[in-house]
Amino acid sequence: MTNPSKPSTPAVFSAPRMVVRGGMAEHSHRDIPEETPVALVHDAMTTAVMMATPLDLEDFAVGFSLTEGIVKNLGEIRTIEIVAGEQGIEARAWLNANRSAELTARRRRLAGATGCGLCGIDSLAESVRNIPAVGEGVKISAKNIHRALDALRDGQVIGNRTRAVHAAAWWAEETLTIREDVGRHNALDKLVGALTRAGTGQGSGVMVLTSRVSVEMVQKAATFGAQILIAVSAPTALAVRTAQIAEMSLIAIARDDSFEVFNRPDRIVL
Repeated sequence: MTNPSKPSTPAVFSAPRMVVRGGMAEHSHRDIPEETPVALVHDAMTTAVMMATPLDLEDFAVGFSLTEGIVKNLGEIRTIEIVAGEQGIEARAWLNANRSAELTARRRRLAGATGCGLCGIDSLAESVRNIPAVGEGVKISAKNIHRALDALRDGQVIGNRTRAVHAAAWWAEETLTIREDVGRHNALDKLVGALTRAGTGQGSGVMVLTSRVSVEMVQKAATFGAQILIAVSAPTALAVRTAQIAEMSLIAIARDDSFEVFNRPDRIVL
């Protein structure tokens, strides 16, 4: 894949501020994350517009294309271009002939937001996807669940500076791949894109999230093939039922001293 044009927009902005504490005012600066419109474009037509952190956009384009079913594998994407404009950034993906023809047949335009929404959905029947079983072979100990959480916490470069973005990570023993974004869905898409481009196998680790677990997060994780999903916040009821369909181990409300397992506890070694 080629990437002839990269955006110059930084991911973090140092904003001037006035802090009032104890009746006294102090002027300083605070690091806050950038948020910009990112158009995900396939074969010169916009598929989605997401508000996102302008970082790792090649990963975003690949991950979004995979988790939303626009492509089935990386080989169906010929090239990716990241092009910055006055109103935002375009992540342009060019597909191979077969996939391009299929996309044209079901072309739809949609818009996404930072926090919620199902991408590419135009009927209630489509809101619950056919989720494949994620496979077998991965187990994790309680100790390593906490190690994964520690790695996620330490690995958040933007999050630790701003306290205002989500992160999604892939933890495999001593290896951590992490992506951050103002949107939790975006962070997960970026992670899937990064792992896919690196050729990381689904049976080599666990997925860890800073956000709550909604059904879309489970769907995207299952599309990648994650057998174990760990999150610091709670799941929704539909997310739990979807994890059961996918035969995914769902670990949520994970803290330094505890966690809760909502499905497939046999993968957790106590």
